Amino acid sequence: MESSSPSSRAVRQGPLADLRVLDLSAYIAGPYGCTLLADQGAEVIKIEPPSGDNLRKYPSTLEAESRAFLGVNRGKRGLALDLKQPEALDVLMRLVKTADVLVHNFRPSVPARLGIAYEQLREVNPRLIYCAVTGYGETGPYRDKAGYDQVLQTMTGMCKTQGPPDGPPEILYGSVVDYYAAALVAAGVSSALFERERSGVGQYVGVSLLRSALTMQSARMIWADGEPREIGRDMRSGGITGIHPTREGYLYISANTPHFWQALCEKTGLHALANDDRYDSVRKRAARRDEIVPQLHAALQARTALEWEALFGDAVPCAAARGIEDMFDDPQVQAEGMVSDFEYPGVGRYRGFRHPVRFGSTPLPDPSAAPTFGEHSDAVLREAGWSDEEIRHLREKRAVL
Repeated sequence: MESSSPSSRAVRQGPLADLRVLDLSAYIAGPYGCTLLADQGAEVIKIEPPSGDNLRKYPSTLEAESRAFLGVNRGKRGLALDLKQPEALDVLMRLVKTADVLVHNFRPSVPARLGIAYEQLREVNPRLIYCAVTGYGETGPYRDKAGYDQVLQTMTGMCKTQGPPDGPPEILYGSVVDYYAAALVAAGVSSALFERERSGVGQYVGVSLLRSALTMQSARMIWADGEPREIGRDMRSGGITGIHPTREGYLYISANTPHFWQALCEKTGLHALANDDRYDSVRKRAARRDEIVPQLHAALQARTALEWEALFGDAVPCAAARGIEDMFDDPQVQAEGMVSDFEYPGVGRYRGFRHPVRFGSTPLPDPSAAPTFGEHSDAVLREAGWSDEEIRHLREKRAVL
């Protein structure tokens, strides 16, 4: 079965069409940042080492490929190089000459040893946008430590805030720091490309998981003069906002504005609360949550979460707790065209997410599956000028796989 990954440098659509991105990164932050660029039309070549992206090896109920790799790397072409070999480095340098963007997630001391530091590559291509994704940044005592999503969550207070006040810290599953860093990769690269239109030269773009984790907590990371160290910094509104049990299932409710608070009280029959000036602001309700929440929970036992969701409608912002499986056929997701069909060798047909951004007048490319390991190695090399004999030699040397 043929993969639906792009197999040639055909005419592309999207606002980033005609841009070439070399993706040397692994795991999630760098690769998904490049996928966001591919979603907008850029040609992204995923360059993997002989061992492949470690995300391919993550646990999965799919035997042929990990679910995580498929979800993170859609829309790319695949090239496998052993950059520890001079011939492979020569291949990369030739690709760099015509590339617009290069993204990697090596620790800061590694690129120079490989011969691919920004200072080295800008001599090859002064217009190159060079994006480095690191754990902790380019300087400082932690610069060469390995950084991972949940390590940075734990370090920066996210897990402590997520856990109960008197309980252990809790991880926020879903790689939230990685995915936020990916968004910063796409945004930072796009800004650098815009600036290049004015200056004519490329530049270094740095994204770190540490900066990403703290950016996500900008509402918490405020410390006024005179405030003690231990003080409430969480941005949750408290009170009744949160997940509540119903007769069957759980329901998230957000009723912070006066309008929504009044509607919630009306729909649940808690009229006395609506007219009580002790509860007429978010702060007051947060301070008296122990008085309000038991009454709300008792009222919510009258219906299931899905029934309350239907009853509240547009009057009260809410959602019944669902699994991700429910999203594939959700009417709103379907109406927005967020799901596409893909094909992948060994997996067959599957459904997955497609474009996250909509453009009013610029058509976007049809989404395609992630590449198999080294799927487009020969095609990419031919397009860059290598003969079949030269490619055969590179494969015999194991410089190209």
